[in-house]
Amino acid sequence: GHRGRCAAEPQREGGLLGSKMAGILEEALVAYTYVGLWICMSAGVILYNKYILTVFGFPFPVALTMIHMAFCSALAFVLVRVLGVVKGINMSRETYIAKIVPIAGLFAVVLWMGNTAYVYLSVAFIQMVKALMPCVVYTVGCAFKVEKYKKETMMNMMVIALGVGIASYGELNFNLTGFMLLMGSIVCEAVRIVSIQLLLTSADIKLNSVTTLYYVSPACFVFLLAPFVFIEAPRFASGAEDVNLDPVVLGSNAALAFALNISVYLLIGKTSALTMNVAGVIKDWMLIFISSVMFDAPISSLQLWGYLLAFAAVCYYNYQKYLERVAAEAAKGAGGKAVKLDDREASGGIEMTKQITVNGNAVPNSKP
Repeated sequence: GHRGRCAAEPQREGGLLGSKMAGILEEALVAYTYVGLWICMSAGVILYNKYILTVFGFPFPVALTMIHMAFCSALAFVLVRVLGVVKGINMSRETYIAKIVPIAGLFAVVLWMGNTAYVYLSVAFIQMVKALMPCVVYTVGCAFKVEKYKKETMMNMMVIALGVGIASYGELNFNLTGFMLLMGSIVCEAVRIVSIQLLLTSADIKLNSVTTLYYVSPACFVFLLAPFVFIEAPRFASGAEDVNLDPVVLGSNAALAFALNISVYLLIGKTSALTMNVAGVIKDWMLIFISSVMFDAPISSLQLWGYLLAFAAVCYYNYQKYLERVAAEAAKGAGGKAVKLDDREASGGIEMTKQITVNGNAVPNSKP
């Protein structure tokens, strides 16, 4: 029994306990190194994208996203098919068309709108508005009957929305076009997350961040051809703009986006969803301040207060989710009925989905 085991513990030799402690410390160190890497890469990709689109001289968000997709598809192909480091899944063409293609289509819209927003808005403001993500996911989830409507949760969501509203009102360089694009991107992202639950989780298709790239990125690339051909190619061809095509910059940017995905792949399973939520929070605050200094985009105090309110409400929501998950695990452990956990939460919740929108790297459906 449990009691007997505890009693026996002190009688073991100190050496064994020492090595056990060392093992635990080493594990924690590895986990936190990965988390640190993820924070740096995630923030790095966002800042690098912003730099390329606004400073460097390549104001083509769709083309940039297509470079990411092509690069990531190719490397994922090598990892899955050539080296066999990551196991693919057997998927029929019908399944691919019915389940993966719609998600890739939504993803293309998310990336197109989300990355275009960086041309018009500051990174700090975008991070603040993205605090709306849980609200939108919850609302869409309720509409699709994936989430249960609860009055308390809806009140929580209202507080988040109010905070984001105040932050938007306080934004000094507000741009309506950018804001509409960003909101469109967030709504499509929410629909994509819910679709992943409806299409993949229900069919028990489990993709990790590498197999996602392998299956989703090529289809996403094809979808992105439409906005590219109609919106960006004519601008490109007219030669009116001075376009900087430095392969080192564009290549390293795509490589960083891919590396971010690999860090997500390594992270899942090494840390808890809660750790990932906390890491996401640290990343957001870091991004807000670093980007404000880097791109000389001032932040008003009203804006910070608004974000602080939204941020507190998001933390409270994530904490409630965490408690629900613990209760569900306990029920499962006590031989009760296994409760189907929300995969989005299981893979690090809202924070993971935030980072996805920006750099074209979906982490749909990974269990920790």
